[in-house]
Amino acid sequence: MSEFKQAIVIRNDLKMGKGKIAAQASHASIGAYVKCLEKHKDWAEDWFDMQKKVVLKVDSVTEIVTLFESIKKELPCVLIKDAGRTQIEPGSITALGIGPAPEEKIDKYTHSLKLL
Repeated sequence: MSEFKQAIVIRNDLKMGKGKIAAQASHASIGAYVKCLEKHKDWAEDWFDMQKKVVLKVDSVTEIVTLFESIKKELPCVLIKDAGRTQIEPGSITALGIGPAPEEKIDKYTHSLKLL
């Protein structure tokens, strides 16, 4: 049986404060979980007890969008766009939530990313 995890990818180039990063990561986690429930309820249920997560970083909007485009047909994922009420311009992509999904499926796309 596969182990399940969730990956949260944060745009490091935006230089968000710690609180802002925490909020964007939370949006990404919940958003991706809801997507997972829609098509892979069994993955979501298997993951829920342990809720294993990894938080990774990219250095540009191009990297995060390219990653999203490469995985969106295979894995539940969601791009997070900021409302622009505090530190970031409205509509800026800040984070990507991936999964929960089998670890090996997520790692196939994220293995080269560094931890935040």
